[in-house]
Amino acid sequence: MSDGHPTPPDGTERPRRAATGHGVRAAGRGVGRGFAGAGRVTGRAGRYTVQQARRATRAEGAGDSGLSRLIELHAFNAAGDAAVAISLAGTLFFQVPTGEARGQVALFLGLTMLPFAIVAPLIGPFLDRFSHGRRWAIGSTMALRAFLCWALATAVATDSEWLFPAALGVLVASKAYGVTRAAAVPRLLPPALTLVKANARVSLAGVVGAAISAPIAILASTAGPEWSLRYGFVLFVLATVWAIRLPERVDSSAGEEQLVLMPGPSAGPRTRSRRRMPAAVAFALKANCGPRWLTGFLTMFMAFLLRDHPIGDWSPEVLLGLVIGAAGLGNTLGIALGSMLRRIDPALTVVLALVADVAAVLVAALFYGLLPLVLLGVTAGLAQSLAKLSLDSTIQRDVPERVQASAFARSDTSLQLAWVTGGFIGIAMPLMPRLGLGIACGVLVAWGTFVLLTRPARVATTTGRA
Repeated sequence: MSDGHPTPPDGTERPRRAATGHGVRAAGRGVGRGFAGAGRVTGRAGRYTVQQARRATRAEGAGDSGLSRLIELHAFNAAGDAAVAISLAGTLFFQVPTGEARGQVALFLGLTMLPFAIVAPLIGPFLDRFSHGRRWAIGSTMALRAFLCWALATAVATDSEWLFPAALGVLVASKAYGVTRAAAVPRLLPPALTLVKANARVSLAGVVGAAISAPIAILASTAGPEWSLRYGFVLFVLATVWAIRLPERVDSSAGEEQLVLMPGPSAGPRTRSRRRMPAAVAFALKANCGPRWLTGFLTMFMAFLLRDHPIGDWSPEVLLGLVIGAAGLGNTLGIALGSMLRRIDPALTVVLALVADVAAVLVAALFYGLLPLVLLGVTAGLAQSLAKLSLDSTIQRDVPERVQASAFARSDTSLQLAWVTGGFIGIAMPLMPRLGLGIACGVLVAWGTFVLLTRPARVATTTGRA
């Protein structure tokens, strides 16, 4: 008997079962070989991608100078920032009542203006004066964000009152990293690479790092927003190690001078000589503050506006993702253009960036809707990217190498202050789309007018190769 059925007298049931069992085993082996083959293909593809990425970061002497390590470090930084942004998008903006969120974020964002105002005149000379300043300053911003990500994950999971302070600490540390990284790039510049292309390559690595990290962070956040923060913690720990492994020449300050925005007293015998910022650099920096201000304004204003006043049937999360994605696309296009163009007129480019921002904000204010907002995001990202690359090229052309580190520290700190100011105004603005965007347009027009009226006459004739 077998399964309640009589066995045939000729014994055909046993061979049938044997054949069935053999077929199952053969199918299992086939599936196993398929998975193994897929794993080998995936592994080879992954290894090939890593090899090509490392080859790209080491091209044109970047591997020998140590710039490749800074490029890889910036990829980790952008990946960690993406994980934090994805987690906070579902907690800081969408799970807290709008009035409470705006009040607390405005308070803490306003408090960050004072530290930046103090840091602005000090961080460049500090990094230039003290040995091992840059490597350990960069590593400290990474280690601090790793700690804050872990604390933030606990605050999100327990709905702790430390949510906003920890989130703001991550933001401040991220901005401080931008200052210290900008000061380090000139020390690692290979002879075959211009400074504007080196910064474009670093920025492009950040875009790639964020693009790879974002899906992983989204997948981790499905188990809870705290898990994407723990994933960010791992990234920032790795970035801390990468920062410590930067070449020692990052810390070298031999031959550098202190850069000042205005002429000051003569340097004493034991202090570095002081050099006034060139007129072309000051003009490019002032012009850059417009696009950077708009980015900070849009980041905060649109986050709360789209949450309380979504467009049509679109969810706030999708709308914000589309606008942010458009800005990221514009930023990537700007970086790509900066790395491909052989010649660029920095003074003209920064002015065109301001004009493009004014036009895009005006269109969004007059014809408020999803398409104008996406266009605004692309324009804002493109303008900010090209304006910053133009500033980089101006510093490279007009500032001596021995003071470029200090120039980058001061310029980046000024741009961070512009971003914070724009973000503060965006939080304080009433959630009325046409009113808010109209005021932003007016601010940009006023600032652009000021920049053009204060332009030195010789700036127009000091353009060159980027």
